[in-house]
Amino acid sequence: MRKIINLVFVAFLGGLVSLGSYHLFIEKSSNRIASATPERAPILPISTNFEYVNTVAAERTDFVVAADKSLNSVVHVKNTSEKNVRDPFAEFFYGRNEGRKYRQVGTGSGVLISSDGYIITNNHVIDNATDIEITLNNKKTFKAELIGTDPSNDIALVKIEGEEFDHIPFGNSDNIRVGEWVLAVGNPYNLTSTVTAGIVSAKGRDLEGNSNIESFIQTDAAVNPGNSGGALVNTRGELIGINTAITSKTGAFVGYSFAVPSNIAKKVVEDLMEFGNVQKALIGIQYDPHKDDIEGVLITALSDGGGAQKAGLQKGDVIVKIDAVKIAKFSDLKGQLNAKRPGDKINVTVLRDGASLSKWVELTENKIRNVHSFGFALEELSSKEAKERKVQKGVKISNIQNSELLSLGVEEGAVLVEINGKQITSVEEAEKILKDKDRGYTRLGIVNLKGEKENYIFR
Repeated sequence: MRKIINLVFVAFLGGLVSLGSYHLFIEKSSNRIASATPERAPILPISTNFEYVNTVAAERTDFVVAADKSLNSVVHVKNTSEKNVRDPFAEFFYGRNEGRKYRQVGTGSGVLISSDGYIITNNHVIDNATDIEITLNNKKTFKAELIGTDPSNDIALVKIEGEEFDHIPFGNSDNIRVGEWVLAVGNPYNLTSTVTAGIVSAKGRDLEGNSNIESFIQTDAAVNPGNSGGALVNTRGELIGINTAITSKTGAFVGYSFAVPSNIAKKVVEDLMEFGNVQKALIGIQYDPHKDDIEGVLITALSDGGGAQKAGLQKGDVIVKIDAVKIAKFSDLKGQLNAKRPGDKINVTVLRDGASLSKWVELTENKIRNVHSFGFALEELSSKEAKERKVQKGVKISNIQNSELLSLGVEEGAVLVEINGKQITSVEEAEKILKDKDRGYTRLGIVNLKGEKENYIFR
């Protein structure tokens, strides 16, 4: 019995020792771990949330929404042109003739910009076309009327009739940023309704050097032959550019494509709708295209009576900003001017002797044209002058130095309406045709000051 009591006592004592050891070592250790956990816990949620936010941001770049908004507004453009090809050998024996007619078919893309059927595309897509056919995403086809062209910006405006059309709203191309996602929508290689994605690679890109008028948006969205005239849209489905060109040694996409900014395209088509031609604005400066060691545009001279001179700008000033847009090179400046009209006022920021100052400059009309080989200059025709001459389209003849034309009674102010049977809608278009060195003869259709049309042939 005594042995049993001793065993119970030893067991009880052992239990007390074990329980005390647990409270002393294990529980206190557990408390240390638990109290340490809240100090480290915030690190994990911050890291996790950071990764989660990035994932959500990428997922919110919803190309599906932008594509849905664009596909029905981007059209397939088919142009047909007829050319007369003469055989000099046959003409030697049988005399001059009209030659043989050949039909040539080209394709491209266009963008519906209004519910009543106005379509913007590239000038080179419909250049010299005698017939323009538009096919919508739903396969409906329409014959299109050419409204006007701007070869210098490679923009053309055509129109279709028949129903209320889906269209794309214009976005502000000044607001896009390098690295922003964009979609190119068009019809490459006759593969209709094709969407490709990329980012804005650069802005204000001039493909031929600092003296050119180009101010392209550069992207890495795949653009191929047939995409010309198609839409470059942001992730909201807004039109921010018209896909126009690629740089390639093969003729196919190799990583870079270029689009006319929407602000320029919008201004061009509005001018064509309202005036029938494009209003060119001048700031009234001269610059050095080879001065590329500074950021901005260095003014080397001022035009007498120009807006810059009247505003107080000086030779040696460096233009660094137009309104809120940074100007790093001449193509940036030209891009801003191409989106303005004569009479518009712009806020010009310049650097002068290390100090920054701003001036309001009123833009003037660009009427300066070179006298070409035919011995006269050309100017854009105002709507008032068109009404007076009873013409819808054409360009005004000025500074006549061709004695033959003068002897025939052609006067300054007469309107050149046709060249070789092709209706003329802009000075750039007329000058391009007149500079063609392969012509055998040139027939000018001119409306005189009395509103009478006369034809003149030059061989």
